Amino acid sequence: MSRPAPASDDRPPWLVVASGVPVREDRPIRRRRVFVQVIIGALVVLVVVSLGGIFAARRLAEAEAVSDAANSADLFAELLIQPVVTDGLRTGDPEALAAVDIEVREHLLTQESVVRVKIWNRDGTIVYSDDPRLIGMRFELEAEELEVFSTPEIRAEVSDLAAPENLYERDSGKLLETYRPIWTPDGQPLLFEVYFRYDQVTARSGELWRGFAGITLSSLLLLVALLLPILWRLLDRLREARTQREALLQRTIDASAQERRRIAGTLHDGVVQDLVGTSYALAGQAEQAAMQGRASDAEDLHRIGGAVRGSIGGLRSLLVDIYPPGLETAGLAATLEDMASGVRSRGVRVDLQVPDPSGLDAAGDRLVYRICQEALVNVGKHSGAQWVRVTLEKERKGGAVLEITDNGRGFDAEELWSHPAEGHFGLRVLADLANGAGATLRLSSAPGAGTSWRLEIPE
Repeated sequence: MSRPAPASDDRPPWLVVASGVPVREDRPIRRRRVFVQVIIGALVVLVVVSLGGIFAARRLAEAEAVSDAANSADLFAELLIQPVVTDGLRTGDPEALAAVDIEVREHLLTQESVVRVKIWNRDGTIVYSDDPRLIGMRFELEAEELEVFSTPEIRAEVSDLAAPENLYERDSGKLLETYRPIWTPDGQPLLFEVYFRYDQVTARSGELWRGFAGITLSSLLLLVALLLPILWRLLDRLREARTQREALLQRTIDASAQERRRIAGTLHDGVVQDLVGTSYALAGQAEQAAMQGRASDAEDLHRIGGAVRGSIGGLRSLLVDIYPPGLETAGLAATLEDMASGVRSRGVRVDLQVPDPSGLDAAGDRLVYRICQEALVNVGKHSGAQWVRVTLEKERKGGAVLEITDNGRGFDAEELWSHPAEGHFGLRVLADLANGAGATLRLSSAPGAGTSWRLEIPE
């Protein structure tokens, strides 16, 4: 809700009660659109499942590779290295180093996956490596590696190549490292460590993913193939239900219109005609009484006749409300003129300036009629106005403007809009009508200042 600037005259500022935002209508269900959405959804699911599958396959492959590397390192240590370890390995004895080096180069480094072999002392000194530059260097062992000395077991993990002890392995790419304890003949523990290439993880994850993708893709395709006939059937049923609902609604509207037409016809041909006849009879009796010199009786008959004619006017206004003349046949100007006659019967002067034809389409005529109907009913029942002016003008840029202005008692427009009285929804109804047609509706009113409506109908 917004307030535009005050008008150039003395009336209160305009209050926008409908901004021209049309009410969204239900769009028909299109089979092609639904199928495209289902296929796109299946593709999205496939992408999400694929990404999840890649992640799961990599995790599983890494777990398998770590396990394989641990088992290989355990076998290397148990079958190849442990038998050739001597007490002199801890002190750097050349013969001890040579014995280990022969086993490493002939049996371990010949394996494509093995990159580096190290043997550590408990104090962090490397007592053997296939890279001689590392022998004798000392680094701080991590807590996990120290635990192996006290709790003998085989462990494996992804190498931290940023660690200083891995200086000469950084050019080898991502690696897996495995370590376990071995013992010298005198029972001193050493840490046996083997570095494996990470390539086997990538290769294994690809194998796992290919197997997983085949099952997943075929399952999704089968699911979509099964869903499409079901969707086809459901869409047919929805379309049938929509058609039936629209048909029922139309029958309800037609039945209501027929009933209103029947009631209006019954009233017009029965009660209204009887009252018209009574009015003529009373007028004749009043003239006869006056000619006979019975002035008091003539005055009473004239007064009763006026009351009957007022009732006739009220009934005719009611007939217009119950079943107005067809806009398509009678035209907007004639229909509004019939509506205005009902207001005039209440003693209100109505100035109606509506072109004939109106220049609007059928929807525009219906909107103008409904707005005028609600506004003029309020004028006749609540405003206490002496006059009301209704104007409809076409604009040069297209569209039209309807203005309804009266000199009634007015009201606090903003208060009524923000806090309508219980059971009073007229203002909301007008706003919904205007929004439904994409039109803008403004209201200007204040206590003692009359009321003005302005409906701006787009082209």
